[in-house]
Amino acid sequence: MNNQQFTFDQIHIEVARNASDDFNLFHDKHKWLQVTHNPFKGPIVLGYQLNTLIEYQIRLYREAHHENQVIAENNLRFSNYQITFVNAVRPRVPVYLDIKKTLIKTIPNLTLGNRIAMKSDDHTVLLGFKKETQSPLFLANTKLDSLPDLNEIADCTTIAGTDYFLKRKYMNNGSVKNFLSGSLAEQSDYFDELTHVAHYPEIFPCSLTSGALLEKAQLEHHDFKLNPMVYTSHEISLDRQHLSQLKNNDTLHILVKQLPESSDNTLNHTNILLRTYHCYGLLKNHDVLFRMTMNLVPLKEILKNLGQK
Repeated sequence: MNNQQFTFDQIHIEVARNASDDFNLFHDKHKWLQVTHNPFKGPIVLGYQLNTLIEYQIRLYREAHHENQVIAENNLRFSNYQITFVNAVRPRVPVYLDIKKTLIKTIPNLTLGNRIAMKSDDHTVLLGFKKETQSPLFLANTKLDSLPDLNEIADCTTIAGTDYFLKRKYMNNGSVKNFLSGSLAEQSDYFDELTHVAHYPEIFPCSLTSGALLEKAQLEHHDFKLNPMVYTSHEISLDRQHLSQLKNNDTLHILVKQLPESSDNTLNHTNILLRTYHCYGLLKNHDVLFRMTMNLVPLKEILKNLGQK
């Protein structure tokens, strides 16, 4: 699985951003020019597109190495991604994905894990890992069973008595298939109407969190042109058992909690403060589909830091 080559075109970005309701200016073929001091010189691929490409290629890797049987027999129901973004991917510039050989650990618990690296234009784009476990690796201790009935809460509001912003989304098979195609994944491996197969991929529900963050920021009057934010990392734990029950028109309640900025939470030991969000995706009966930590920083702080080196 070393250095497989892929190429995104602008149409892939258009399809993926429309399917996930991501209106970030960095991905817009016209509005990227409106981002102050944009260093990317054009629109860039969505982070969750890259995550989905990784998801699909590891799916193929698991199948080729007969690892799905180990996952099923040992109830490794949680799929975990830890992704650190180092650079961006541009359309029409080849990207190379390297999936390292699976490592199996038994202490303290059984884990299947693979290191991941992605490069483009001779630069590292992202680094991370994908692990299969019996329990979530991220935000495992958060209790959400005392929340009120989320169906009764108004969309795009803060849940009373909590720090959670609620964004309500509805699953749509067409959007999922488009997102898969936009992410260079084969949609027919997940959906086949003639045989009544419809298996939701792991990353797509998580990708809707980006739009939730954008809507939250818009309500807070954030200026996307003058103060653009960029992702630095995603940490995702997804429950495959709940995912297997997901179907067209199901409701997904996305909860977003912004943590206070702290000098103890900075980017790579610099003085750049991370803006950290804890996000959860809840289904009916408040079943937790995913748990995520997303870190962002202002683009201007990164450029300032680079200018000082």
